[in-house]
Amino acid sequence: MTRTRSLPIAALTTLAAAALLAACGGGGDDGPVAVALEFGAVSGTTPVTCNQRLTALGTTSVDAQVKDLRFYVSNVAMIRSDGARVALELGANDDWNHTATDGNRLTLVDLEDATGSCAAGTAATNAFVRGSVPAGRYVGVEFSVGVPSALNHSDYATAIKPLDIQAMAWSWQSGRKFAKVEVTDPDGATGSWTAKTFNFHLGSTGCTGNPATGEIVTCTAANRMAVSFPSFDPATQKIVLDIQALTAGNDITVNQAGAPGCMSGGTDPECAAVFQTIGIDWAADGTGSGEPVSSTAQTLLKLVAK
Repeated sequence: MTRTRSLPIAALTTLAAAALLAACGGGGDDGPVAVALEFGAVSGTTPVTCNQRLTALGTTSVDAQVKDLRFYVSNVAMIRSDGARVALELGANDDWNHTATDGNRLTLVDLEDATGSCAAGTAATNAFVRGSVPAGRYVGVEFSVGVPSALNHSDYATAIKPLDIQAMAWSWQSGRKFAKVEVTDPDGATGSWTAKTFNFHLGSTGCTGNPATGEIVTCTAANRMAVSFPSFDPATQKIVLDIQALTAGNDITVNQAGAPGCMSGGTDPECAAVFQTIGIDWAADGTGSGEPVSSTAQTLLKLVAK
């Protein structure tokens, strides 16, 4: 039977790491090593829940509450100490994870729990991407926030899990919302917000082709967010989405134009600041490429101590 061991902590010295490997049966064992990436949400430094009143959001520093908070993480790779990228192999397909026959790997991270201001969501949650890699010394991680193109365009009603969720379906040629983060006026109908909800919906735009008839869908802006943490220890750190960072460049109480908030529109004024935060090329005249500026350009996700 193949043994599964915990990931060696990257910060260990070479001697300590060697001792750890020896204790587990020796450095020559290339059996799988279990990895668990934990995700969460913060507003600045404050952990976020659906029942919490958040403060100091947007350019007008208003209070808000989370209404929805979900995103797809795909094709995670651990970064080895020699710089090599090693695919994190997921376990069996289930409600949250899917490995396609072409090798694409996908996990839905769902941080809303259908309580409080998230009442329209789902009670089930998932804060982890779990998998395994061959034994080795790993120092970092990289992945995409998004659904690979080959998996993106399908009817949610007949799709495999976790692509079968209506709330994450989008009208762009049967595509998906790669990320769905929504914050709302904490005082509801009596509150001061002109636009009651600020939406961040990330997804591919400018898509053509009908998947229902077998056509290959192409999109002018893929809008998949590249994330890389060259120094990361899953034993002591988790990856969090910062709502303050997401809203920092907009007055979230007023919709300037286009869809409320930023729904990845190529000319939507709220998307200028949002796309800078997520590190994807965007231009006010609609000519943005939709490609990552770089793997380290985004500031929406960050590392915090567990």
